[in-house]
Amino acid sequence: MTAQASVRQGALIDWSVAASTGVRLVRGGPVVERSEADRVVTELRELTVDAERHVRELTGLGADLPLLTAEVVDRPGWIRSAAAGLDELTGEAMSTVEGPRGALAPVLASSAGVQTGVVLAFFGSRVLGQYDPFGGSEHGGTLLLVAPNVVAAQRAMRVPGRDFRMWVCLHECTHRLQFTAVPWLRDYFAGEVGRLLTGFAESDGLLTVLSRLPEDLRRIKLDGSLGLAELMQSPGQREVFDRVLALSTLLEGHADYVMDAVGPEVVPSVATIRRRFTSRRKGGGPLDRLLRVLLGVDAKVRQYALGSTFTREVVRAVGMDGFNAVWTSPETLPSRAEIREPKAWLRRVHR
Repeated sequence: MTAQASVRQGALIDWSVAASTGVRLVRGGPVVERSEADRVVTELRELTVDAERHVRELTGLGADLPLLTAEVVDRPGWIRSAAAGLDELTGEAMSTVEGPRGALAPVLASSAGVQTGVVLAFFGSRVLGQYDPFGGSEHGGTLLLVAPNVVAAQRAMRVPGRDFRMWVCLHECTHRLQFTAVPWLRDYFAGEVGRLLTGFAESDGLLTVLSRLPEDLRRIKLDGSLGLAELMQSPGQREVFDRVLALSTLLEGHADYVMDAVGPEVVPSVATIRRRFTSRRKGGGPLDRLLRVLLGVDAKVRQYALGSTFTREVVRAVGMDGFNAVWTSPETLPSRAEIREPKAWLRRVHR
């Protein structure tokens, strides 16, 4: 990503600054012998092809699509790729919105880039993998696996290396199939994010946010339902946010369901991995916990559980073919309320 390409006219964030800041701040990965590092990288690439075959068999998605390997990266590589993908997504989303102009615009974009880089550094030491539908690939996206984070997590949980790597690949390949096997999903997601960002750009600003802050903080204290992003929204934006959150919960929960449902014949230690990984998701010291709350990470952890429960209950009721009705059109996606009440979605779609 070049500096010239990363700063769009009127952009709210300088993504080149975000990438360089994140790379500078991200912690180093675990110490790994060169031979082990080479073996892990090779195995991750190979496992993605095998994993996607299993996901296709279970879900019935993408049977006619090419089987592709993943791109295996280190932490700085993930940060650079994430910044480039977010630049592409926000550029599409904000293409019709007038951004800041004048002498201060580059300063504001650079400042936002620094702040975003801090967030990317935080996630750069934690993300195991990611499918970016907006990444640069002739097939319409990029599947990334972050080798040092996969190794660090596997060591911390003391689980079999190959089993854990396959388990991670199953999750990320499910995400790739969700976007590549459902033709309308990428544009729908980009459109919803565009509406959300447009709402931010056209909102009444900080005074409106501050006027809602006491009530929003009360909601956080009572049920933890809001992350920092939701504090910045008007009621109209929250309607869009609810749709984005419902979709994200579905995608994450569906992938979590698949990575476990493929079964012990593919990942023999799957039950142990799930138990220890779920416990690890809840861990962290006081500072880490604070950052997780501010960045909405705890809310994302709840997404996995809600989305997985929704998927499991729907599959149990109408089978995988019946569940796949969610991919028919935007109208058949579950709402945020239906994610919590799968029977409501079943009544609406399978009546």
